[in-house]
Amino acid sequence: MKKEFYLDNASTTRVDERVLKEMQRYFLEDYGNPSSSHKLGEEARREIDKARKIIAKEINAKPWEIYFTSGGTEGNNIALQGLAKAFPYKKKIIISSLEHPSITEICNYFETQGYKIVKIPVDAQGHVRIDAIEREIDKDTLLVSVMHVNNVFGVIQDIEKIGNICRNKGTIFHTDAVQSFGKIAIDSTRGIDMLTASGHKINGPKGIGILYVKEGVQIKPLAYGGGQEKGIRSGTENVPGIMGFAKAIEIGKKVNREKIKKVRDKFIEELQRIGGKINGSMQDRIYNNIHVSFTLVDAEVLVQWLSKKGIYVSAGSACDSKKGKEDESLRAIGLTQIESKGSIRITINEYIEEKGVKFIVKEIEKAVKKLKV
Repeated sequence: MKKEFYLDNASTTRVDERVLKEMQRYFLEDYGNPSSSHKLGEEARREIDKARKIIAKEINAKPWEIYFTSGGTEGNNIALQGLAKAFPYKKKIIISSLEHPSITEICNYFETQGYKIVKIPVDAQGHVRIDAIEREIDKDTLLVSVMHVNNVFGVIQDIEKIGNICRNKGTIFHTDAVQSFGKIAIDSTRGIDMLTASGHKINGPKGIGILYVKEGVQIKPLAYGGGQEKGIRSGTENVPGIMGFAKAIEIGKKVNREKIKKVRDKFIEELQRIGGKINGSMQDRIYNNIHVSFTLVDAEVLVQWLSKKGIYVSAGSACDSKKGKEDESLRAIGLTQIESKGSIRITINEYIEEKGVKFIVKEIEKAVKKLKV
């Protein structure tokens, strides 16, 4: 049987078997609606309250500051659009030039509604120009939104510094933490007003996420219904998903991240040996990310070639990979069109060993030689 190597963990992760087992209980046994007043409903309510505490603790938040959503995209929409509905007279939004489409597409819509959207540039390493953020904030600014870890090349932003600047200037700060939540330390009390996260990036289920809203920050709902989640996100709570998300956080605390980083660094060394160019900061980079360019190679063709060999990588973020356009974040850090076209993203997990790295790189090397234009 051909061995497979899944190297696309920034897109989604395999649900941990212990997470699946936890979820099954809420599909088959404790399946009550949390809004029901009978025993099964009350038990479901108690369980999601426990999960809310576990998830809140992960970012040093209060349980009532956590709102359950269907994932990162919905969380980002509620954060930006909900805040805009609460403060309709503030017509300026500041984002980085590295944001996920679930931020940039909202902002594109806002532009058609008369908002001024300011995209802050980054340096060649992928660091957001914090001084430019500080200069741009004024009395008309609705919020600043900067993702914690870039979903393409994994660079970590100093969200504490950005958040504190926003706080000092009386502006709301939101961060898309989908790629960092449950992987690196986050303290919501240090400058963060709103934060978005998703379960399926940390071996939890798809279809569940959170929006953290600091106590005192006012947002309005986008949809109306039964008033669940304090009226911010109506609809029957996804109890199995919520419980699976909480379980994934508990399991994730035991992951040996230093081991993953060591394998990642070996991977980078081997890719550079065969002529790969690593994109983005090496120092401020999440421990499992590699983004590499090969000259005169079409990344989409390379991805398909490797897929036939049982090696699964990505030619960009999952949300953009089928659009056939150069990724904005790669342009932002100064990659040429040729470099962008020949770029792949590799995101590993704890199951990739150093001995597997040599085999994978050998297959990449063969493919690159074969596919060079």
